[in-house]
Amino acid sequence: MRCTSADRGQQAGEPAGLALLPALTRAEPVMGTVVSFLVPRGVARPAGVGAVLDAACADLHRIDAIFTTWDDASPVSRLRRGAAGLADMPPEVAEVLCLCRAARQASGGWFDPWAMPGGVDPTGLVKGWAVERAAGLLRQAGVAAAMVNGGGDVTVFGSPGPAQPYWRIGVRHPWRQDALAAVLLVAGAVATSASYERGCHLIDPATAAPASRAASATVTGPSLAVADALATALAVGGDDALTAIGEVEGYAGYLIRPDGTETSTPGIVFA
Repeated sequence: MRCTSADRGQQAGEPAGLALLPALTRAEPVMGTVVSFLVPRGVARPAGVGAVLDAACADLHRIDAIFTTWDDASPVSRLRRGAAGLADMPPEVAEVLCLCRAARQASGGWFDPWAMPGGVDPTGLVKGWAVERAAGLLRQAGVAAAMVNGGGDVTVFGSPGPAQPYWRIGVRHPWRQDALAAVLLVAGAVATSASYERGCHLIDPATAAPASRAASATVTGPSLAVADALATALAVGGDDALTAIGEVEGYAGYLIRPDGTETSTPGIVFA
C-alpha cells in the first residue's frame, strides 16, 4: 500500500494555527517490516506526541517478542510446539486467538491459523492487530487524524485534510514495482496479501500445500486485524474466498488473479 494523499499549501477553511503544524512522520523497523506513522500537516495533536509515538513503537516491539515464530523462546513458539499452554501465555495471545477464530469462521475456513505446519500460527492477523493497537494509542492521546502503515497493512482515522472524508491508499501493482494497480478510498483499514515481496509463503489450510490463487488480494473494512486476516484468506482462496468476504458486513475485497484479471466486491471504493 502507498498513501497517495499530498498536503501542500494551506487548505481553504484550515485554521491558521493548525496550518503551521508540520506533518509528523516516524518509521520503525519491527515485525520483519517497517511500520510508518503519518500525522498530516495541520492536524491537531498533543504537545507530547513524540512520547506517544515512542510508546506505540515500544508496544509494537513487545508484541513482536510475544508472537514471533522466529525465536524458539517466544511465548507463541513455545505454545506452537506444546512446551506451554494458553494459560501460560501473556493475555494478548488469548485475545488474538479469539479474533483468529472469528476470522476463520468469517472467511469460510480460508484463514485458519490452526491448520499451519508446526502448530497454530496467527501471523496472518497479528500484524494488522498490532498496527491497529499502535494507531489506537495515537487516537486516545488526542491526535485528530493519522495513518499507520505496517508493511502494506494500513489503518487510518480522522480526516487527511479539510472536507476529505477518505484517505487515498494505493495498491501496489503485483508485477510492476513502481506502479499502482489501483487507488482506493479508505476511511478505516486496508490490508493486502501477496507473494511479490516474501515469495510463496501462503498455505492452503485444506491441503497444507502452497497457495497461488491470487497475485494480489486486498480487503478494506473498519478493523485492520480482521482485514489482515481476510486478505490472507483471499490470497489463499481466490475467487472462492472472495464470495465469503463479500458476505462479511463492513468488509470488501479486491482480487488480482494470477492471469492479471481483476474482480472485487461491491464495497470496494476506487478513487
